[in-house]
Amino acid sequence: MNVEDIRIYALSKPGADESFPFGESTLVFKVNSKIFLLLSLEAEVPQFNAKCDPDKAIELREEYECIIPGYHMNKKHWNTVIMDGTLTTRQLKEMIDHSYTLVAPKQKK
Repeated sequence: MNVEDIRIYALSKPGADESFPFGESTLVFKVNSKIFLLLSLEAEVPQFNAKCDPDKAIELREEYECIIPGYHMNKKHWNTVIMDGTLTTRQLKEMIDHSYTLVAPKQKK
């Protein structure tokens, strides 16, 4: 996946929107006014920050060198994912899905 693929996928989520609240180099995706993804537009190797369950965040960091504590974020709840080819498209989408699920409005039963 590349930056545009990530953008298209993030915007496919129900209620997702994009903005540049931190300047033109970081594209921010929100749902219900809550951030679920930050996408760097200037990184040499594409990367994004995604929210993550704290225990799962640690597991992912231990398993993959391309996943590090969230850059400029609460490192307990956010990971930076460096898209260096290590992770599959499916894995990248799963991380975006997980992040979105953590901040999206809960569905009523």
